[in-house]
Amino acid sequence: MVNQKIRIYVEGGGDSRQQKAQIREGFSQFFYKELGKRISVIPCGSRNNTFRLFKAALQSHVDDYNILLVDAEAYVKFNSTTWEHLRQRDEWVRPVNSRDNQCHLMVQTMEAWFMADVDAVAKFYGKKFNRNPIPRRNDIEDIPKSELEPALIKATKSTQKGSYKKIAHGAKLLALISPELVKQRSKHCDKLFKTLADFS
Repeated sequence: MVNQKIRIYVEGGGDSRQQKAQIREGFSQFFYKELGKRISVIPCGSRNNTFRLFKAALQSHVDDYNILLVDAEAYVKFNSTTWEHLRQRDEWVRPVNSRDNQCHLMVQTMEAWFMADVDAVAKFYGKKFNRNPIPRRNDIEDIPKSELEPALIKATKSTQKGSYKKIAHGAKLLALISPELVKQRSKHCDKLFKTLADFS
């Protein structure tokens, strides 16, 4: 339904209200750059809590378009749907009252998105940002989870802001990176924006 209210239940944001507010703003700005409008982002903390709140929203916000957005945490097989990936990895079963395009993945984690716009990351950290540890792969979804955060920590350890910290820096980086660049190098991010555009 066009112009249906969108609610995105996103993994992450830590435990405190302030931390959740920061990640909410980071995601909101990232989406706004591409869509030209603000949409409702609900940071949910832990992975399992995100799924729980998404399922609850399917019951309590039936007139809205509820979306689950979580890290893939691993490589997503070429012929696998998002729900199939989560069923195999997390034993999550797609709710019967949800659609396939209500589940989206950050592949393999949110940090992969930052790899698509290293210039924005470098600008945020300033002097002594070291690009050498950043993986150079055109398809950022091929970068293993085990390489993503360590690469950012190594690249930023000598900067004035200090080593990358997911909660302290992640939200600010989300607000700075280019959605267009991320879409070009992440098919799952491109799919997410196509879904959002259809319901905006």
